[in-house]
Amino acid sequence: MDNNYDDRNKTQIIRIDARNCFVESKSDSFEIGKVHLEFAAYDTSKPTGQRQTNNIHIYINVPEFLCLAQEALSGILHGRARQQRASNDKMPMYQSLGGTSADKLKQYNRPRPDGKSLSRTVQLILGKKEDSYLFIADSGPSEADSKGLIVPKFGSNPENHVAVSMSWRAVNELMVMTKTHYEAWLSAKYVTENGDKKIQANNQPQATPKAVSKTDPPPQNRINDKISDEINDADIRMF
Repeated sequence: MDNNYDDRNKTQIIRIDARNCFVESKSDSFEIGKVHLEFAAYDTSKPTGQRQTNNIHIYINVPEFLCLAQEALSGILHGRARQQRASNDKMPMYQSLGGTSADKLKQYNRPRPDGKSLSRTVQLILGKKEDSYLFIADSGPSEADSKGLIVPKFGSNPENHVAVSMSWRAVNELMVMTKTHYEAWLSAKYVTENGDKKIQANNQPQATPKAVSKTDPPPQNRINDKISDEINDADIRMF
């Protein structure tokens, strides 16, 4: 275990373990509108500190993830899975393509040796067992098209590959915990921002009240004088 493990673990929301691999969701990218999923595979036969064999970081736009979570928690996703299984449909239940362009990698001082872009893909497909899924992450070389989209070029041979077997309940656990944490983070953000605005408003310099001249009569006296003048005017009109 490295020295940064505890720091990284502070942002962990939930971790789903499978055989020699896991996927965990993290809260460290909510600020940029992303849900961060980290996929990792390991080999327990290797020495401690050298057991990790594959590691892939996936970043999904929050609205996209919340839609997937809603489908899972409402049962729509699992109903569709049963239909696809019955018709032997092998299409992914969910798929997201992302990555980092070659130019961005250079800016981050992490260029690939081949000078290409880095593709990161994730997909949720049906597992072999009934009501089971495979949550799969792959990464490898890619190219950016004319629109700036990262197009995978590794075919069926990714440089990194992690496939986490999950039950329908595990899928729901991953979704509901991540969704709940994001909503809590968003609520706290609103409270903090509104609180800051109130503090700023309270710190604004207050207008200095107008000084009352010592020669001016008190406000109540001025009102009484006005009433007396009105009464006198009425008396004059009557005579």
